[in-house]
Amino acid sequence: MARDIVHALEDKKGEDILLMDIKDIASFTDYFVICTGTSDRMLDALASAATDEIKKKYRKKARKQGLSRDGWVVVDFGDVVVHLLSPDQREYYQIEELWEEGKILLRLQ
Repeated sequence: MARDIVHALEDKKGEDILLMDIKDIASFTDYFVICTGTSDRMLDALASAATDEIKKKYRKKARKQGLSRDGWVVVDFGDVVVHLLSPDQREYYQIEELWEEGKILLRLQ
């Protein structure tokens, strides 16, 4: 499922997509997908693409939190949590470094 999300984000031109395995260090999810979107509209489109792909393929619903205008949208699928960030927010929060003990499975620049 995480790889399907990555491909959906890639199809919508998401940037610097990272798939990270954190199941050995976090109890609340197995994978993070982190992706940069360059505008509010793009962050919304990326969230919709991920949600639509998983709903269609796995019949699984998601919980979306955050507002694109704030630069950070989280889409929670349970086993996979997707972080969609503006370039500024991604640089500021540096999620990859907070979870550096996780395994990077895939990185698409």
